[in-house]
Amino acid sequence: MKFQFGWFAVGLVGLGCTASPASFDRVQSKVAERTGHRVEWNRDRAEAGRLEQEVSSLLRRPLTAERAVQIALLNNRDLQARFEELGIAQANLVEAGLLTNPSFGLSVRFPDRSPSGKNVEYSIAQNLIELILRPARTRIAAGQVAEAETSAANEVLKVVAEVKTAFYTAQARKQLLDQLHALAQTNETATEFTRRLHDAGNVSELDLANQQSAAAQSQIEVSQSELELRRDRERLNQLLGLSGDEIDWVMADHLPEIPGSEVSFRQLESRALAQRLDLQLAKTKLDSLGRTLALRAHTRYLPAEISLGIDTERDPGGVRVTGPTLDLELPIFNQGQGEIARLTAQYREAQRELESLAINIRSEVRTARDQLAAARKMTSYIGSELLPIRRKALQLTLEQYNYMLKGAYDLLLAKQNEIAAERSYLEARRDYWIARAELERAVGGGLGGRPGSN
Repeated sequence: MKFQFGWFAVGLVGLGCTASPASFDRVQSKVAERTGHRVEWNRDRAEAGRLEQEVSSLLRRPLTAERAVQIALLNNRDLQARFEELGIAQANLVEAGLLTNPSFGLSVRFPDRSPSGKNVEYSIAQNLIELILRPARTRIAAGQVAEAETSAANEVLKVVAEVKTAFYTAQARKQLLDQLHALAQTNETATEFTRRLHDAGNVSELDLANQQSAAAQSQIEVSQSELELRRDRERLNQLLGLSGDEIDWVMADHLPEIPGSEVSFRQLESRALAQRLDLQLAKTKLDSLGRTLALRAHTRYLPAEISLGIDTERDPGGVRVTGPTLDLELPIFNQGQGEIARLTAQYREAQRELESLAINIRSEVRTARDQLAAARKMTSYIGSELLPIRRKALQLTLEQYNYMLKGAYDLLLAKQNEIAAERSYLEARRDYWIARAELERAVGGGLGGRPGSN
């Protein structure tokens, strides 16, 4: 009989390991530090009910960019799915700390001649090599938990940027639609006025056709903007995880005003390198690959299995013999050469990807910074130069119209020009807030200061 036990009692100690504490609080901390918002993980019915009530409460108020972000962090189903990867990583950590179950065997043989006693053999085996490698494998699994935490927090920041961009796009579209309605009404009035002048013989057929074309074009723009606004709202519904009656939310009327002073652009690149979670994730992956490579390189001459135990056997004559046993695989042909080469290539690949990501991050920050500066400059110019000029021109035209120095056609044209300037100003403000959201994403967190009334 063969009874391989050896180290079995020691192996039982490994079975006592338990899962490390839940790591979602670290994800919450990273998100709060970078966005000022709270993220939740919906793990049971009680939690689901509480979050549903909170989302409903937020939806009862006019939706702003900050409220939209908070709803997404509570209700976005893709984020909730990504959070489950934390549970998977925790389970892998527990698994890495456990030894495989020992195997037990029993054999009973009956002789065909005297003596007539049974030959009984028992065996129990445990892989000793797992006990040796358990601490290293646990460290690798713990690194994968940290990797899952960083990955989850990074996904949250991506959603924050997407929600802000989608919200500012929809909010600007809503304001633009209001202006297009005003412009369409103005063109309708101008068309009616031009038709009367034409009927009186004071306007040519060409002038009437041009004005009718402008009025028709205004109606087309209104219809297109209405469709685009519905698409913008649906994009927000997807990001916020809304359906049913929840999609009837009301949006705040106006984009926030541009702040009086801009945040400091100094050291944005170094800030990004310090706090970008995708860069931290790449570093964590590189470290994990390094640990795996080092472990495999240091254990290349170790057999995959070493079974050490006790052998006990009772023969038909009643004699029992007991002694130690050792079974092991001899690493003569396969010493992990292929696996080590693969891990080495993966490690070098991860190094180059990390270097490339750092370069790209710097470029993204510079591009986003320049976009924000340009959008602010454009907004300032339109708001302080073009728009006041258009308004003044409308006012002067109205005064001359009252003194019968200008006709109604001139007045309507001045009004159209004012509306066009307001449209440009609105689009510039939209571009500013989208550029700001993009710079926050590029830097990896908030820029500091108040982002506006929204």
